[in-house]
Amino acid sequence: MLLGAHMSIAGGVFNAPLRGKSIGCDTIQIFVKNANQWFGKEITDEEVEKFSEAKKETGIDPIFSHNSYLINLASPDDALYEKSTSSMLDELERSERLRLPFIVMHPGAHVGSGEEAGLKRIAAAINTLFQKTKGYKVKIALETTAGQKSSLGCKFEHMAFLIEAIKDRKRVCVCYDTCHTFAAGYDLRTKKAYEATFAEFDKVVGLERISAFHLNDSVDELGSRIDRHAHIGQGRIGLEGFRLLLNDGRFAKTPMILETPKGPDMAEDVTNLKVLRGLVKKRKKK
Repeated sequence: MLLGAHMSIAGGVFNAPLRGKSIGCDTIQIFVKNANQWFGKEITDEEVEKFSEAKKETGIDPIFSHNSYLINLASPDDALYEKSTSSMLDELERSERLRLPFIVMHPGAHVGSGEEAGLKRIAAAINTLFQKTKGYKVKIALETTAGQKSSLGCKFEHMAFLIEAIKDRKRVCVCYDTCHTFAAGYDLRTKKAYEATFAEFDKVVGLERISAFHLNDSVDELGSRIDRHAHIGQGRIGLEGFRLLLNDGRFAKTPMILETPKGPDMAEDVTNLKVLRGLVKKRKKK
């Protein structure tokens, strides 16, 4: 399995792989700038080279990014919509410069305009972004959400709608967040529930669209629509759901990232990674 965690880029984006290596990550997720800012200073050629060297030195692969939480491509407010689109373009350009395979993005919140209107706004923005970055290799991974307030992406049908409406479908994929989908009403806690959830995802979206997982337990109940992450096995999902996922051969090469609460020493990541690896069943040698 490819297991890792979100890593800080403090001191330079090239420090993230080194931090990941220090706690035994196989893969990591990063921000490509300060996540609390719309735009950041330009990434220099030196930073790109140092990042490439750090990636080679550590062997961590893949490394992908997550966009700023400020961005809302579903916003009915034209000024915010335009600012979000411009900021997302900046994120795509940064991720392309660093040769990242994809950037994870919360689809957006319709803020009262309605699901269909919000989804159409998202699709239009992504079509514009892909047109402006024609020839780029970096993809957008739409993240499943809990559906808190007016957030879109909490239904598998939302993902299917967006993929259908996006012209360059080769550049769109999905990041499946365990906490979010559980909070949205998709159960994983038993083998029967797990199989039903992924059978539904496959029917509505297609399992081949999943490019990454966020592994987070949920503080709140199934269908709560509340987005609060808990440490692995310490939330409402419990260990069995993660055991089923980690031993599903269909996702053996799909990167899985922790976004659980942690402090600067990353001790919590170390513990959660140990718990996850302890759930992986050893395959018998033939």
